[in-house]
Amino acid sequence: MKPARIAVVGAGLIGRRHIDEIVRSASAVLAAIVDPSPAARALATAQAVPHYPALDALLAADMPDGVVIATPNALHVPQALACIAAGVPALVEKPLAHTIAEAETLCDAVERSGVRLLVGHHRRHSGILHKAVEIIGSGVLGRLVGAMGSAMFYKPDAAGYYDGPNAWRRRPGGGPILINLIHEIDNLRAMVGEIVAVQAFASNATRGFEVEDTVAINLRFHNGALGTFLLSDTAASPRSWEQTARENAAYASVDDEDAYAIVGTRGSLGVPTMRLRTYGDDAARSWYTPFATRVEAVERYDPLARQIEHFVAVIRGEAQPLVSCRDGLQNLRVTAAIAQAAHTGQVVAIG
Repeated sequence: MKPARIAVVGAGLIGRRHIDEIVRSASAVLAAIVDPSPAARALATAQAVPHYPALDALLAADMPDGVVIATPNALHVPQALACIAAGVPALVEKPLAHTIAEAETLCDAVERSGVRLLVGHHRRHSGILHKAVEIIGSGVLGRLVGAMGSAMFYKPDAAGYYDGPNAWRRRPGGGPILINLIHEIDNLRAMVGEIVAVQAFASNATRGFEVEDTVAINLRFHNGALGTFLLSDTAASPRSWEQTARENAAYASVDDEDAYAIVGTRGSLGVPTMRLRTYGDDAARSWYTPFATRVEAVERYDPLARQIEHFVAVIRGEAQPLVSCRDGLQNLRVTAAIAQAAHTGQVVAIG
């Protein structure tokens, strides 16, 4: 079977990662790069592929088998709609849309057209997350009681991270709720289930920017489980997915911390260490009884590479999108509800 011809729209940081994975893939080939910048033109020349300044120019000149959309958030929906109109499957980077209303419009269009769309929540392709979902789904933890999660890390003060062209990170929309939290929501939904209500406190006391730097979140799941999550981009801590999963060598990492603890009536699971603690005998369940403890084996690999392979299968009609448009929309709804709860101090229900 011929490799799938995939074009990448947006040659920024994540767009370049997609380009690298497509070039490395045996089942895909880079068809074109779409981005108006001179740097993107130079990159296209280096990769010996066509360069287009805009998506409509690509679709008018050459119809690829699939398109990766890795542009700024506000462009995701109009570009995805252009792909749908052309009948071209798309992988849309998270967040799916700039607003919930736009995401709903996109999902309606996907369902009317039948054109396949995959949302780029790449952690869903992680061997760690797959193993956690498998263990939890096996029932070994018993009935789920709760989940504790954290994404605590320190974003750099130096290198202009918050200054110059990056000063937008100091203002509303540039904090960890909208930049980082959506990954965690997707993880929690995959492992524990749908989130139906949230409550949150936010603070900017450490950095003093207009936007939050730390958020404490309470979660209610549809299955009755409760959860807590602590999010901070100013915490000197390794208790985040990036620093514990060891899937991206760019981050300093540790192997003895967890980002999540999933707890049931029979046992608990630490993720990503995969430390599983259970009671061997239900009749002996008690805080006086020692746990049976083991570490589950897990395969670690680059989820972005697996995501491209999955996208090829979606393009060929061999697989349904692992993260559908509706999944991306629900992640956006929960994230927006947390932002609203932090702003109003109210419990926010999620449809």
